[in-house]
Amino acid sequence: MFRLSDSFIEPGHERLAMADPRAGALATFEGWVRINNDGKTVTSLEYEAYEDLALAEGQRIIEEAAERFALIEARAVHRTGLLGIGDLAVYVAVAAEHRDAAFAACRYIIDEIKHRLPVWKRETYEDGSHTWVDCSQHSCIS
Repeated sequence: MFRLSDSFIEPGHERLAMADPRAGALATFEGWVRINNDGKTVTSLEYEAYEDLALAEGQRIIEEAAERFALIEARAVHRTGLLGIGDLAVYVAVAAEHRDAAFAACRYIIDEIKHRLPVWKRETYEDGSHTWVDCSQHSCIS
């Protein structure tokens, strides 16, 4: 399952939704808003997404990972809107029978999200300047 969220992502809630007695491993990734990027002090981020396309492509990524790595469950959530330093920007969770598949699938999902999702990030800096970044062309997620 892939979704966009314009509000706080609760990792504990997401993790509980992954519980399955067949799973022997759960791998997760949390991408946080960091205070420095490219030598500049960041004060906030704003994510915008082409929602229909992002939802379809995100779900396609989850389905590819499930097939490729024989997963039990996978989910990812990407924030939209204004985020502050330390906020959770993206969450990925993968349940599998074994850890190798869980780790590999988690990495695959976040890497594909970074490269394929139509998401743009506006970084605002301490000096008041800002820059829009196409996340498919740059590393927008920690």
